[in-house]
Amino acid sequence: MKQQKSYFILVLILGALSTISPFSVDMYLPAFPAIAKSLSTSISKVQLSLTSYLIGIAIGQLFYGPLLDKFGRKKPLYIGLWIYVAASIGCSFTGSVESLILMRFLQAVGGCVGMVAAQALVRDIFPVTKIAQAFALLTLVIAVSPMIAPTLGGYITAHFHWHWLFIILAIICSLIIFACKWQLPDGADPDDSISLKPKAVAFKYIGVLQNKKYLTYILVGGIAGAAPFAYIAGSSDVFINIYGLSVTEYGWLFAFLSVAMIGATQLNHILLNYFSNRNIVITALCYQLIIGFVMILGVWTNALNVYILIGLMFIFLTGHGLSVPNSAAISLAPFDKDAGSAAAMMGFMRMAIGGIVSALVSLFHNGTAIPMVLLMASCILIAGLVLLFYLYSTGELKFILKRKDQ
Repeated sequence: MKQQKSYFILVLILGALSTISPFSVDMYLPAFPAIAKSLSTSISKVQLSLTSYLIGIAIGQLFYGPLLDKFGRKKPLYIGLWIYVAASIGCSFTGSVESLILMRFLQAVGGCVGMVAAQALVRDIFPVTKIAQAFALLTLVIAVSPMIAPTLGGYITAHFHWHWLFIILAIICSLIIFACKWQLPDGADPDDSISLKPKAVAFKYIGVLQNKKYLTYILVGGIAGAAPFAYIAGSSDVFINIYGLSVTEYGWLFAFLSVAMIGATQLNHILLNYFSNRNIVITALCYQLIIGFVMILGVWTNALNVYILIGLMFIFLTGHGLSVPNSAAISLAPFDKDAGSAAAMMGFMRMAIGGIVSALVSLFHNGTAIPMVLLMASCILIAGLVLLFYLYSTGELKFILKRKDQ
């Protein structure tokens, strides 16, 4: 019983670390219209603060990978989290969209250490056979964020002021820091042999990327995982300005759609007892692609009302809870010594692609839902093609088709 309690607390803390960044995104989404009005700017420019945040996460993770391997997990973790706290306070005092974009970038650079450290600690603490289940539980904790964050953000925006969103984020991060000091294991020992010279760091990442399976699945997970970023970047404009939902209603809608990911992670935990990580990823991508094309056709022809669109997006987002944890498990399984760098590169790919996709939503903003649903479906299509090429080149595709014929 005591061991189960410790396991629960450990997963909760690792989940909280991983949740810092998504919580920081989800919580301020309902405030986009209010921020645009307060700063006398457009929605598309406010969306760039999301893009800068995702770029900050992508870049920051590349630095934290080697730092976590050289100095251990704890020191870089605490430094990054305190940077996040300071930048959050900076966001709360911003008076222009340009300074908000900058502060969000710094906030991301600090907070992304939680994502890298949590993934590396999973590899440190859990045996290889349990990594996928551990990631599934982490994804479950992370998936709770979209249920709480936008609802809380919508309430704060409607009843107080959007500046308070960032004060609350600073307080939450401070509490996570104290929880880490209280209960989180140290993980892998520091490795003084690791060099932080740019050339050495670059060679380490190049070495990690030379693993063909790793490269394939971080691309698959990163590209497929970018589909929700198209939804995140465009949903507040689509549902508030186009479909007429209030800020509070949008918060509840976002929470409802997050149930799709939560349910999928729970289902994934069961499916792993019967199916391989690879087959779950393939299945998720297939049905997401079908739903994606239905959404494009429906929005293009104005055949979808808000309720049908929400239902299709619910089904689509379940795929995220299946493909992402399994892709991550397959990617990190081969690594032991360089788990920190491998996790950092995986996170970089995911957030860099997510940043590009969110920027494209802003770039192609045309007052309709087309850019959002088109980019969601495109992410799944490209991810599927990458995986298909890998399976064909390694001969796994022939093996899969042969088994189906039997």
